[in-house]
Amino acid sequence: MSYPYQISSMEAYQQAYKKSVDDPEGFWGSIAENFQFRKKWDKVLEWRFAGDGAPVVKWFQGAKLNITENCLDRHLDTLGDKPAIIWEPNDPEEHYRMLTYRQLHQKVCTFANVLKNNGVKKGDVVCLYMGMVPELAIAVLACARIGAIHSVVFGGFSAQSIADRIQDGKAKLVITCDGAFRGNKTVQLKAVVDDALVQCPTVERVIVLTRTRTPVSMIKGRDVWWEDEIKKVETMGNPPCPAEEMDAEDPLYILYTSGSTGKPKGVVHTTAGYMIYCTYTFVNVFNYQPGEIYFCTADLGWVTGHSYVVYGPLAAGATSMMFEGIPTYPDAGRFWEIVDKHKVNILYTAPTAIRSLMAHGLGFVKDKDLSSLRVLGSVGEPINEEAWQWYFDNIGKKRCPIVDTWWQTETAGVMISVIATVTKPIPSYATLPLPGVQPAIMDEHGNEIKETEAKGNLCMKFPWPGMLRTTWGDHERCFKTYFSAYPGKYFSGDGCLRDKDGNYRITGRVDDVLNVSGHRIGTAEVENAINMHADVVESAVVGYPHDIKGQGIYAFVITEGDRHDNEDLTRKDILETVARIIGPIARPDKIQFVKGLPKTRSGKIMRRILRKIAEGEMNNVGDVTTLLNPDIVEDIKRGKV
Repeated sequence: MSYPYQISSMEAYQQAYKKSVDDPEGFWGSIAENFQFRKKWDKVLEWRFAGDGAPVVKWFQGAKLNITENCLDRHLDTLGDKPAIIWEPNDPEEHYRMLTYRQLHQKVCTFANVLKNNGVKKGDVVCLYMGMVPELAIAVLACARIGAIHSVVFGGFSAQSIADRIQDGKAKLVITCDGAFRGNKTVQLKAVVDDALVQCPTVERVIVLTRTRTPVSMIKGRDVWWEDEIKKVETMGNPPCPAEEMDAEDPLYILYTSGSTGKPKGVVHTTAGYMIYCTYTFVNVFNYQPGEIYFCTADLGWVTGHSYVVYGPLAAGATSMMFEGIPTYPDAGRFWEIVDKHKVNILYTAPTAIRSLMAHGLGFVKDKDLSSLRVLGSVGEPINEEAWQWYFDNIGKKRCPIVDTWWQTETAGVMISVIATVTKPIPSYATLPLPGVQPAIMDEHGNEIKETEAKGNLCMKFPWPGMLRTTWGDHERCFKTYFSAYPGKYFSGDGCLRDKDGNYRITGRVDDVLNVSGHRIGTAEVENAINMHADVVESAVVGYPHDIKGQGIYAFVITEGDRHDNEDLTRKDILETVARIIGPIARPDKIQFVKGLPKTRSGKIMRRILRKIAEGEMNNVGDVTTLLNPDIVEDIKRGKV
């Protein structure tokens, strides 16, 4: 299988980029010709703003297709016996599993029939809360096969977080496992789902996969075993499951992401534009060559898992590795062992993982054969120069290009990145926009900075096929969050700078969202959870530099009276509260008990001051004379943890 749209030189990149700007419809239309449609599109792009300023974007209008025919069916004649997914379990003593394209196709069709047998129809929302097992990918594709909208929830989120997402999407069916293995822990997924469903009346059925053999409660009439449901389909002779015909703009999935308010927002991606964009970016960013083993370490609970473990690689006919475990179990050589064992050619992971493995030293690397590696990638946050150099020197042996990718849940695929073997990598720079991506750097007055060298807020001034279409059930929120700050442009929420050669460097979030281990967590979300603790009066959360996570969570907390005499116990209670309400990933790294918070006379908390204190810049907190209570700043400085 070859890719006519694969960029092989800097000259080819410049030509593709110019065409994508001069004639975006012609550019994306020619790329779409490489995919399988039941009916071709009538119009490549509709892009306008409604009377209230809300965006209207539609790609490939009138086209009919099913994404699973592009990920599976069209490969059967040429790649049917080639591996589609290789799965490495948490425990290296357990044998890995490999599914060919033909086997994966059969399993997806079988489980799609299971979904139909359990009342799922086109347009229904299905919530998935599972470990990183092949059945999660199978279930996601089975939803897409029959036109159901999947909503995957990361297996580390709490019952309340699951309930919030089920309620927002009005999901009628949940797919989970009895439990999941994660390092030396067993996570009781079904029990968490049971807690969530107490407040979710829309859920009619729960399908439970056996993984850990953890004892679980199975409710008659609601809960069924995955294995039993598969047998029912098999006793029917395993009938074929034709793919449902979908419109180009039909929703494919909802994925919830943290925002600057306490309520997560459901980002909606549609079928054709998403498929084309994440496949195009996969093939080009990683310079993927047919037959290579590609290993993205992300969980399917995040967008990286959607776009670059499942949809992009499979639509490209690639071999995609899934990993159940964590990089440090049973020791810090696990990634390198997997690379050695499976002769991985492309490795795509997070800077947090790289920094964590750096801290364990080179002893875990030296006896592993990493010579199969050709391309390295990083995702989730900007990679710092020290981690970049370690990755380049010790994992890539100074011969593998590093693609430092910038993109978001909302963009569906990589937007700014090195193109492996084409673009020159620069440590800590994402470098150049991909074809079809038109960035704009905006100043504090809302004007685009036209000079090549620039620093400001990163926006996009033209749509791309993978962009979000709306936030589920609340288009007004989509407009306010992404398109109101800079009318006519998509605002990323990130700051960036551009050098004299046009290379982009992402400088971090500029809104009230933290980037912890590559995952976005809203400060308001964490504050709401902390404030649920019985003894907490008020809290304020900011980010601070963290050696491993990139950004840590620093919480300033006011408690009732003198109830924090036993600070350690209260701290642990607050951490447990946050873990129960959001999930362990949102636990603050530092909690400082304070008597008050710096506020303006109108009552607004001055987080700018708290951020400076958390970062250790005690003498650089700025003007405090406008505060209602300026003395509190010195008090907070003295108590810094």
